[in-house]
This record gives sequence, C-alpha cells and structure tokens, in this order.
Amino acid sequence: MSTEVSDRPLVIRPRRARLITFAVAALFVVIFVVVAVLLRSGSTGVDFALSDRISLVLVGIALAAGTLVLGQARVVADAEGVQVRNLFFGQQVSWDLVKAVTFPDGAPWARLELPADEYIPVVAIQAFDGEYAVAAIRELRAWQRKAAASSASSESGPESARSGLDSSGE
Repeated sequence: MSTEVSDRPLVIRPRRARLITFAVAALFVVIFVVVAVLLRSGSTGVDFALSDRISLVLVGIALAAGTLVLGQARVVADAEGVQVRNLFFGQQVSWDLVKAVTFPDGAPWARLELPADEYIPVVAIQAFDGEYAVAAIRELRAWQRKAAASSASSESGPESARSGLDSSGE
C-alpha cells in the first residue's frame, strides 16, 4: 500500500483474520465430514442413518459459513466518503463528518472519530495485521486529508470570489 491517493476507491480488508477464518471454516467442514463418514451403527444400539450423516455435514457447512462471516469486514474510501462494513452491518459516512481516523493504544482495531464524541469501529484495520494495518491507516488518513483539502478549497472558492467583488466596489 502506498500513501498516495489515487482516483480509484481504496478497499481495505483484514489479512490475518481472513486467513484464520478460512482455515477454521475448512477445519469445520473436514471434521464434520470425517465424523459423518466414520459414524456407523455401534454396539451402543444407536443407528445413524444416512440422513443423520448428511445432517452432520450440513451442520459443518453451516458452521463454516458462520465463521467466514467473521472475516468479511471491509472499508471502502472514495472522494464522497468512507463505507465501513463490520461483521453484519455497514455504514456510509461522508468525509465532512469524519473528524479523525485513529488507532487508540491497545485497541484491537481502528476507528473513525465523528462529532459529539461518537465513533465507528473499523474492524477491517486490525492491530493483528501489524505493518499492513499501519499502511492502511496511512492511506485512509490520506483520503481524509484529500477530502478535507477539497472541502476547504470549495468553501473558500466562492468566498474569495465574493470578497473580490466587494473590494472592487461592485
């Protein structure tokens, strides 16, 4: 990642968390498939039918799908604002509402500071990712600076034009 802001939207996803969720999801499927294959009628008198074994496989797939959801956090930044998707829900926030992009000491992930002491956690940028997280924070802050600069120039543009007219006596 570079700290240069391009015209393309910035997309940030957690790295290590995604790898771990893929591994755990695969482990769930493998364990439940192996148990379903090895599960037969035993000396206990319990009879495991084909439907029971298929159900076990489906439970493993459902657990794997639930695990994969945990790694789907994402941040998309563009000129309009920043879209944060954490575990299940997402929010779109315009840059004029974002006061700062911070990563408090000891916090597991970054956050967007908003007015009135509110904030949005950014699960996609995790301390667990180390240098990748540092680069992601730098890029997100560069987008914020670019948006603040363009907002300041658009606000000062009409003012300076009006003040120019006023000072000339027109």
